[in-house]
Order: sequence, then C-alpha cells, then structure tokens
Amino acid sequence: MVKGAKELTGVQKVAVLLVGLGPDVAVEIFKQLTEPEIDQLTMEISNVRQLKSSQTEKVIDEFYEMILGQDFMDEGGLEYARDILEKALGKDRAMDTIGRLTSRLHVKPFNFARRADPNQLFNILQHEHSQTIALVLSYLDSRQSSQVIAQLPPAKQAEVAKRIALMESTSPEVIHQVEQIIERKLSASGAQDYTATGGVEAIVQVLNNVDRGTEKAILTELEIDSPDLVAEIKKRMFVFEDIITLETRSIQRVIREVSDADLTFALKVANEDVKEGIFSNMSARRAEVIRDEIDVMGPVKLKDVENAQTNIVALIRSLEEKGEIMVSRGDGDELIV
Repeated sequence: MVKGAKELTGVQKVAVLLVGLGPDVAVEIFKQLTEPEIDQLTMEISNVRQLKSSQTEKVIDEFYEMILGQDFMDEGGLEYARDILEKALGKDRAMDTIGRLTSRLHVKPFNFARRADPNQLFNILQHEHSQTIALVLSYLDSRQSSQVIAQLPPAKQAEVAKRIALMESTSPEVIHQVEQIIERKLSASGAQDYTATGGVEAIVQVLNNVDRGTEKAILTELEIDSPDLVAEIKKRMFVFEDIITLETRSIQRVIREVSDADLTFALKVANEDVKEGIFSNMSARRAEVIRDEIDVMGPVKLKDVENAQTNIVALIRSLEEKGEIMVSRGDGDELIV
C-alpha cells in the first residue's frame, strides 16, 4: 500500500507522478536522467502497488502547484508568487507550496533585478553606496552588471570593482535589507540566501564584457592603491584556451614569440580545438616537432602546464597592451589597445 502523498519521499513522489502521467511521459523524462537516477526511480516505480487515484491526484496537484509557483516567482519574485498563490489556492496551501519551493529550489538573491533594464538599474543604483552597488551587481548577469558599471563615474567604477573583487560571504540579513531597498524602487523582491558572492572572478566577468576604455579606466584607478588586485584580475581576464578567439594574424604573432617548450607543456592537456587552432597557425615542421614531443613526454606536473600557459597569457596581454594584436571584447567589437 502506498503511503499518503505527504508521507512520501521526493523520489517516491516522482515515481508516483510518472506512473500517474503514463509511460510516454515517463520515457521522455528518463531520457534526461543519469543511470543512477533511472535505477533509483525504476526501483521506486516497481514498488508502487495498488495506487489509489486520490493519491495520484495529490502528488500531481502538488507538482502543479510547484510549477505554478515557480512560474510566478520567475515573473515577479517570491512575494508576487505568494500573493498570487494565496488568491488561487488559499493561504495555507500557498504557504505550503512556497515552503516547498524555497527549500528545494535555489532562488538567487536579487533574482527580480535580473529581469530589469540595465539603464533602469543604473538610475536606481548610481546614488547608492559603493558596497550596495557591488552587492547587487555581484548577483546579476555579467553583461547586465557591465552595462551598469560602465555608466558610473570613473572613481566609483574602480571602487565598485574593488569591492566586488574583495567581497566574500554576505549574511542573509544584509542581503534582505538591500533587497528591500531595491524592492521599493523596482516594485519587486527576491529571495534571501547566505551565499558566497563576488570575488575576483566576478569582477573579471564584468570587465570581460565592458568596453576597453571602461576596463582600462577601472584598472588604472585600481592600480593606484591595489596593484596586487589588478595583477590578479589581469592574470584571469584572458585564459589560455581563449587564444583561439584571436584573429589568425594575432595567433601567429603570439606563436612566433612563444618557445617550443612552453607550447609543448601548454598544449599537453589542451582540448583538440585549442591544439588545432595553434598548430594550424604555425609551420607544418614546427607543428610536427611539438606533436611528437607531446606524444613522448609522458605525464607532466600540472604546475608546469599552468606555468607555461601563464607565460603565454602574459605575452598575449603584453602584445595587446602594445597594440600589436587584436582581441575580441564585450559584444564582439574588436579594438586595438
């Protein structure tokens, strides 16, 4: 006998749901699962015996309410979803659904702001404290954050960039307070979560999507009192695998300056696209020598590979700063620096 819907585990509810929806739907869902998940679900489905229609209906209703709740959350945030669900399902069922959603789904803070226009966000954030701006931008899409930060005054750009890079975990209380401020101005809200955000990678993603002038202005301003941070940002802004995004002439220019030893180590663990992108831009003889060296060199230390790739990235940055190569930036515009 199957337990009541509220007593079932998550996997058991999925099994009941698949049985209730029929084999055609179950097959399509199984195509999206891993083998362990399929095995687990198959075992649970095989344990479903004499399923009452009322039990199936309860599980399907719960599933429907969660999908409905998620749609409302995507549309207008958690508070919006709660208001709509209360009107549609009643307060108790609405709170139950929201509780299941927030416990099972990862709802990012400032999720509502992700759907806002960057110019509107800039108008709202420009007069906020730099730390507040940094917190909000840390949770937004990097392209969205880039459009906001590009409109700030140069000094504030650098300050916000620095705070994003140095940001660590932020308490849910602080996030909630900031969300309430932005909520009042955008007439929306988001969920709170004790989440590690920001960091160097966050500001790198932002800088990778701003125009070259904004990037240089931010890094120049940061260089004044945070040279180590700027060095770390520059080191991460162009990874070795990005070499194949360069123009053919730029790749050839870089390769001419790189030693065979660095190329051999750097390509040891590179994917085939990167290898082909480099080998196709050098002489057949040199490519053959490096390929042979890679084949016979055996296992290598990861540190040696990283050092070689870092040397090549440093060279690319140097040639880029001298205006000797072109790099695609932001929306794809190619600029000479």
